[in-house]
Amino acid sequence: MSTIETREYQMFPVLAPAEIALARRFASGPERRFEPGETVYAIGDREAPTWLVVRGQIEVLRRDGLNLDGSGREVHLTTHGPGQFTGEINQLAGRPSIAGGRAGPEGCTALPIDAAHLRALMIGSAELGEKVMRALILRRVGLIEEGGAGTILIGVPGSPDVVRLQEFLRRSGYPFLVLDVSADAEGKAMVERLGVAPAEYPLVVCPTGPLLRRPRNEELAACLGLTSHIDPETVHDVAIVGAGPAGLAAAVYAASEGLSVVVLDARSMGGQAGASARIENYLGFPTGISGQALAGRAFNQALKFGAKIAIPVAVEKLERRDGHLQLALAGARKVQARTVVIASGAKYRRPAIAGLERYEGSGVFYWVSPIEARLCAGEEVALVGGGNSAGQAVVFLAPQVRRLHLIVRRELAETMSRYLVDRIAELPNVEVHVAAEVVMLEGDETGLLSGVEIRHNADGSLHHRALRHLFLFIGASQFRLAARRGRNRRQGLRADRPGRPGGATARNGNARRICHWRRARRLHQARGCRGRRRRGGRGSDPCHVQPGTC
Repeated sequence: MSTIETREYQMFPVLAPAEIALARRFASGPERRFEPGETVYAIGDREAPTWLVVRGQIEVLRRDGLNLDGSGREVHLTTHGPGQFTGEINQLAGRPSIAGGRAGPEGCTALPIDAAHLRALMIGSAELGEKVMRALILRRVGLIEEGGAGTILIGVPGSPDVVRLQEFLRRSGYPFLVLDVSADAEGKAMVERLGVAPAEYPLVVCPTGPLLRRPRNEELAACLGLTSHIDPETVHDVAIVGAGPAGLAAAVYAASEGLSVVVLDARSMGGQAGASARIENYLGFPTGISGQALAGRAFNQALKFGAKIAIPVAVEKLERRDGHLQLALAGARKVQARTVVIASGAKYRRPAIAGLERYEGSGVFYWVSPIEARLCAGEEVALVGGGNSAGQAVVFLAPQVRRLHLIVRRELAETMSRYLVDRIAELPNVEVHVAAEVVMLEGDETGLLSGVEIRHNADGSLHHRALRHLFLFIGASQFRLAARRGRNRRQGLRADRPGRPGGATARNGNARRICHWRRARRLHQARGCRGRRRRGGRGSDPCHVQPGTC
């Protein structure tokens, strides 16, 4: 059963009179009257507010694939009556609306609540804020389940570019639909009408209508409005490089203290943890949680407190300018901040196999998500790695494939948690190759992986396996951001010594301390305090003010 069927009462709650009266205090404007059939907000509208229905109805529409002429097909999603409100998680960040709304047969009167006032409502009223936040999140989940409400990819399913875009949209929590250019009539008709060559696949249809041909992730994000606009002249309190668990945690801590926060990441939210099929040894989740769900919760929590998140935006350099720290971004852009937290995480280790780069995305993967699992369903696959991430991937993938070869250097008990070792031992289609390694890759005429050669180091024997999917889970190495050498300890950074690779390294433990220090300073400045400054003091307060002086 879908989320709409099982949790409709939470997705589309009706506010009580007392809750409506409370919500009115956070309205960003006066009530507005819409005539029957009039557009309240359209698909793709930026900064579309959440509308609280006072009288009448708002009919909500979403996209549902393509018509044969290439135009977007719309279907009815739900109807909001008095006491209900429009929107989904994009309204919290002022991003383009995925759905559209129009006044019902008798028109409607509604109250606007823009993104800033919506965030204020969630913080100012815990119970009502929880109800609204849950509804916005569940509506996004429902749109993802429906698929056709968002971006449409037209191409060859399983091809490297289609998989790349699918993975980006999935990690971004954005709904999408894939149409096979050779099998789906709508996609085939559009490709023929536009004269799109196979080298230009996939064709991407954005919800607002623009067509992209084999776009980069950055181009797709710009079309969808996923990348927040950042004023290069604004000096933020905190800039965070990396939107993995550490970066998002720092964003939540800083933004919840009232600081202006911007988060930058070159790929997607969640980092490497976001690609985990399941995490079972994370505190507070006794039944386990997927990396994507964990990242999504942290992402929404950061948005709730007003953090700006720009993805994908690559950070190229860190330097000091005019008394502030400046991050140079790809595309000749920049971000200024008083404090920079570098949570850039790690990059996947790559084994020394000739031609490995040629097959990355074309049969070689560094994570296992539902997308990759569908690609290799019923086939023979290989997975390299003996850590917990590898174990979770094996447990997730094995029930969906015909046979899985697990290739490790040592016995699993030496490198993997006991509960995972026991689970793998119970999987009948998993063959463990101890003291073995992949030494050669083979490809077909289309450039896709077609086989691997496994060497057992105990006797030097070689074994060839015909397979199209190889998953590598051999750990990661620290990712470093280049920085000009300088005295950066006050900003929570340290510059590497000359001769060492890279530049400033992460000191994520300072994030909360820095936020506390700046919050205290700004509070005293706002009150015009003239308390005595005292070095040392509690924690990292910039000053200590005697009781009763502010």
